[in-house]
Amino acid sequence: MNIAELRSPDLRSLSPVSSGVSGFSHTSLIDQTLTLEAFHPLSGTLGGIPFVKVVYDLNTQKIHFLNHSQYPFHVNYIALEILKMSEAELDAQLDDFNHKVYLDPDRDFFLGNIALYHKDGSAFFTLETVEVDNMNIHMIREFYESVKKKVDPTIPLYFKPANHLQESAIAEVDPQIVPRVWSHELFASSHFIPLHAGIAEGRLRWFQSEDEYREQVMSIEWHDIVVMEKVPEDIPRVSGMINTGHTTPLSHTNVLASGWNIPNAIQIGIEKQIDAEKLDSSWVRYEVDSNASSVSLQKIPEPQVVPERPSWSLHQVSLETPKIEKIPVRPIQELCDDDRSIYGTKASHLGELAHVFSKGSKRLLGYYRIPRPPRENLIPYVAQLLNTESHLVSEKAVEFLKTNFKVPRGIAIPFSVQQDFLTSSWQIQQTIGRLKMALELGAKEIDTVSVRLQTLIRNAPMSRKMKAYLDEVISEHLSGVSEFVVRSSSNAEDLPGFSAAGVYESKSHVDTAEHIFESIKEVWASLVSPRSVRLREEVGIRLEDTYMGVVIQEQVEAEMSGVLVTTNPMNKRDFRNVYINASFQSTESVVSGVGKPYQFLFNTVEGGGRTLSVGDHSEGLSSQLKNQLQQLSLAGRFLQSHFSPDYTFKQPVDIEWAIGKKDIYILQIRPYVK
Repeated sequence: MNIAELRSPDLRSLSPVSSGVSGFSHTSLIDQTLTLEAFHPLSGTLGGIPFVKVVYDLNTQKIHFLNHSQYPFHVNYIALEILKMSEAELDAQLDDFNHKVYLDPDRDFFLGNIALYHKDGSAFFTLETVEVDNMNIHMIREFYESVKKKVDPTIPLYFKPANHLQESAIAEVDPQIVPRVWSHELFASSHFIPLHAGIAEGRLRWFQSEDEYREQVMSIEWHDIVVMEKVPEDIPRVSGMINTGHTTPLSHTNVLASGWNIPNAIQIGIEKQIDAEKLDSSWVRYEVDSNASSVSLQKIPEPQVVPERPSWSLHQVSLETPKIEKIPVRPIQELCDDDRSIYGTKASHLGELAHVFSKGSKRLLGYYRIPRPPRENLIPYVAQLLNTESHLVSEKAVEFLKTNFKVPRGIAIPFSVQQDFLTSSWQIQQTIGRLKMALELGAKEIDTVSVRLQTLIRNAPMSRKMKAYLDEVISEHLSGVSEFVVRSSSNAEDLPGFSAAGVYESKSHVDTAEHIFESIKEVWASLVSPRSVRLREEVGIRLEDTYMGVVIQEQVEAEMSGVLVTTNPMNKRDFRNVYINASFQSTESVVSGVGKPYQFLFNTVEGGGRTLSVGDHSEGLSSQLKNQLQQLSLAGRFLQSHFSPDYTFKQPVDIEWAIGKKDIYILQIRPYVK
């Protein structure tokens, strides 16, 4: 069923009356019709969507609609109200209980949620199970038909598959028998998607076109809240963002917003409020609340004096002391994380990855060893995902990574090579001095000098000796490769508190030696772009402390590529799911926000996944690709554990990946700011 085809009575005829509801108690509505009058007192809210939990008791064939404020979990209600168990008894056998109600084919209860959606002035209900539920089609039909009998017949009810298993099952049934609506249809039609929660006060700037933005970009201040159809990648640091068109949470712009810890959301139609209330160029209080149904914009008085130093400028980022003595170019596989002060964070992370894939790690299960109340131990879940016994999980996790994942072959060029190149030109050295002086004085010509310096770096000749050395190393370690990727690897990127996502240059599909040399200079030049200079300066990273290494890797022939983060950006309390963007185009199409990728959530505890969006594509993925994405999600959790800076193992990671003909390749890994 297409979302556009959903129909229901006009909302004005659905407003609840003020009289009492027959059969309603403080805990539930039992075997009574769920009307809107009864729905709202029982409902909770998730992602701005109101919902009511429902339990179908197969033994009594009664439907229970639960009061969310009394019972935030289905199992608590079943145990206490139906089975008359104590909390202690439930906790003691919780895993067995969950298996019985979600996975056992011979179960006594069906569990789900009924959500209320609005579209074009009409309302409809959706029935959805818990995402780990493996209901077969017979169970789905019985659940749907039983619930439908107890839902207001004037409001359409659609089944919403909760995972890929259910998506496949429901596709085999006539939609007239079980009407359905897909998650990706609802996601694509959502008017509000919170990308990063928060509150900001600032001047609202509404740019109605890319051209208008380009004309006024130099006037954007740190206290501005920018509203555009799609906020561009090169946005300077601001206090808030609103996208008026759909975009992915993993685009460079949205990753930066998370790193900057500023409110950010997709809000379709916000232009009407801005226009009606004349908010453009006015000061507003802007709030993004994950549980709200829209962003909040309220006009406030303009402050008499705008603070010169925003609060975030007080939290300075410190860098490790780089090593710039003569050090050779080395294969990535020879590096480890400790080499970041020589080759940059990206290169050292890739080297560490290669080491983990070949040698293993004792930290892979760290995330799963942390208790997730009421569960004290998640290791049995990992054992099930790896199809092994709990005492063999550690060895199986290492084998899993070795068997399925690779880092593309590559070499890492240290900071010292960049320094040799820069010091070979007196003009470059003189201009670096001018840029340092301009930064110290806060001069207006910072951008002009930065652009001049970039031009000098691009145009300066690379010495014959340097070319010969690089050519020799590439020939030795990357022989047989026809196309290359040339990536940045600075000491001022992929850091906690400063991601620099999309700030530095990378070049793909580079073929000849001369193109490689030119691409290396492009990467070096990106270190002094006006935007990168200003972003670093804002967090206290001085120009003289920043260096640029370069990674040269084989270009992977990918069937599919994308980005994974080991968290759920739409629900930060969700410890089960990782979020994946995937595209048949390049990873760049995902992170740049140019295309609309597939969007998935994959459960890394009980397993399974669900499709949030098909983006620009006309259909879903094959079972094989979904299985590979499931493998990738589990690998992401293992790598989150290995790269964790502490022993809470809660720092998520951002992974760029590609699925080749035989293997899954990890192209980059860095911290992800929630």
